[in-house]
Amino acid sequence: MVKILLTGAFGNVGTSTLNELIKMEHYIRCFDIPTKANKRKAKRYKKHFDKVEICWGDLRNLSDLEQAVEGMDVVIHLAAIIPPLANIKPEFAEPINIGGTRNLITAMKKQQTPPKLIFSSSVAIYGDVRQKGVDYVIKVTDELNPSSHDHYARHKIKCEEMVRNSGLIWTIFRFSGIMPIDLSLDPIMFDVPIDTPFEHTDTRDTGLAMARATTNDEVWGKTLHIAGGEKCRLTYEEFVGRLLEAMGIGRLPNYAFGNEPFHCGYMDTTESQRILQYQKHTFDDYLQYIKKRLAFARILAIICRPAVRSWLLKKSPHYKSHMKAIKAYLKPKRRITKTKRSKPTKISTKTTTKQIQSEPRKTRN
Repeated sequence: MVKILLTGAFGNVGTSTLNELIKMEHYIRCFDIPTKANKRKAKRYKKHFDKVEICWGDLRNLSDLEQAVEGMDVVIHLAAIIPPLANIKPEFAEPINIGGTRNLITAMKKQQTPPKLIFSSSVAIYGDVRQKGVDYVIKVTDELNPSSHDHYARHKIKCEEMVRNSGLIWTIFRFSGIMPIDLSLDPIMFDVPIDTPFEHTDTRDTGLAMARATTNDEVWGKTLHIAGGEKCRLTYEEFVGRLLEAMGIGRLPNYAFGNEPFHCGYMDTTESQRILQYQKHTFDDYLQYIKKRLAFARILAIICRPAVRSWLLKKSPHYKSHMKAIKAYLKPKRRITKTKRSKPTKISTKTTTKQIQSEPRKTRN
């Protein structure tokens, strides 16, 4: 039995990883912040109290982490502030993403026998790869070129550097796009250009990869990609279109999506798949799961489709800009011409009579 600390245990990938670790009969210490949502999720694991320990804390607090890492063999570090919040409020995210990782490394190194570290990174560090072609596959050795506005990607690059220089036994996994099982529509979906190559990864497959990595000696000292594989590769236009169809909403117009530099792309997973054998679900599998899971909600979405689509489109700033431009174009231009009216000439009705005095007649004498 391996003793594992799982940070971000009640997030998307964290829950999937926890489920797989429980199947493998490991002892798991779950570390996360004590929000209401996290506490609700934690209650689901009460029946596994012999394998699962809950440890509430904050990455920004070194003492919390020192208690959490004590006696652990492996640390899976998933906790982070992700986009869009990480890019909207980088001053909030950085002390957690970078500072929290630094604290975790410090706490691990204080242990008499430091645990091994599995760190989760992101495809975001490669930046926008559209110019390389629709069939380009990103390799681990590719240049790191994050988009100018992507603070989250810069956080991950800095953290990778800290992990490599930590002196610990480590592995780094760079994740592709991972949709949650408990699907929710985030406005960030509109920021991805529709011609972006997108490789979906089922969160259950990601969790399986993390769990298997804890006991596989081949992963240590390597940087690997975690992505869905060839059957999960498609353009973002096709990805989001088919996903919305599965939800009963239907495809949205292309002008609802932006064109600013974004990340994502197809990822070379030859090595990670060889070692971990985690790619179990295709994108079609995920769509079928969504249809089954939504069930009644999907029927309601179809019945109320116009209202649902209108509500969703209002979340897109690109759609709003497009509609505003159309309204401005169609709005008739009023030409206001000011003409000065001359005052009408008053015609006098008064007549003047001139009295003419006639000369007296001359009389003959």
